[in-house]
Amino acid sequence: MKISVVLCTVNRCQSLVTTLDSIARSTMPDSVEWEVLTVDNNSSDDTLQVAQSFCLRDPLHFRYVFEPNSGKSHALNRGVREAQGDVLAFTDDDVTVEPTWIRNLTANLSNGIWVGAAGRTLPQPPFQVPSWITPSRPHALAPLAIFDPPLESGPLRISPYGNNMAFRRTVFERHGGFRTDLGPGLRAGAPQKSEDSDFGNRLLAAGERLRYEPSAVVYHAVPPHRVQESYFLSWWFDKARADIRARGVEPGTRWSVAGIPLRTFGRLGRWTMSWLFTAEPSLRFENKIKVWINCGEIIETHRQSRSPLADRETER
Repeated sequence: MKISVVLCTVNRCQSLVTTLDSIARSTMPDSVEWEVLTVDNNSSDDTLQVAQSFCLRDPLHFRYVFEPNSGKSHALNRGVREAQGDVLAFTDDDVTVEPTWIRNLTANLSNGIWVGAAGRTLPQPPFQVPSWITPSRPHALAPLAIFDPPLESGPLRISPYGNNMAFRRTVFERHGGFRTDLGPGLRAGAPQKSEDSDFGNRLLAAGERLRYEPSAVVYHAVPPHRVQESYFLSWWFDKARADIRARGVEPGTRWSVAGIPLRTFGRLGRWTMSWLFTAEPSLRFENKIKVWINCGEIIETHRQSRSPLADRETER
């Protein structure tokens, strides 16, 4: 088995050094071939020089490719095409990985039982969960790209996060690539989320088996500007829009206004009242998030009702 780590990056040359350096310290069995493919998505900083320095230092394990089409999904799909491995692992340019990350994440992808795997993504210390977040809630820290479900090793029935996931190459042949109308770096007005969760959900819907590997750990940087209520609200609003684009408008809707199901307005009213009249800070903010999610759904549902196939594109 040969493993390719696909790392897409744009204008983060400083954090890229840290990420590549941590991957370079990976401990892998001698019998396993592995490579790191840095996909530069139109960077204007010193990303090329950083990536090439690792290629010169260790040409056996590091490669570089430039993807001119802006948007992370374009970079991901380019990485899938260029990677040489039977198994493709994915991570981001603002993480550090444990030395055993590649080995543990991909250990069970050679037996034919599992087509993909996800590991744990933890915040880099000294991060502290703010009082207005309830960390025990599912996906409470999703805006910070933290993935730490209370599961043991075994079947995974939710989509992985893009900074810590791996798939056998054959799943891309069967199910296509990442949708290029979703994800960061696209033109203004396009949803900036869900290219990774959409892919994972497509696999699960097709009956493919994914595995959770909590021993495959990466640490995600958490800049101070992200630990703000405004950032969380904006993130969930955009995620709601992306999810509507990914799955489409609710089927079987009989009553609607401007293409928006009346039940959506009903949910908006209920969550608005819960937000306004809840005293406990974390629960109050959770209700506020649901209001923003509903608003995102309304806006994208209206847009999809006017142009249901607008910009939908999955690479094959």
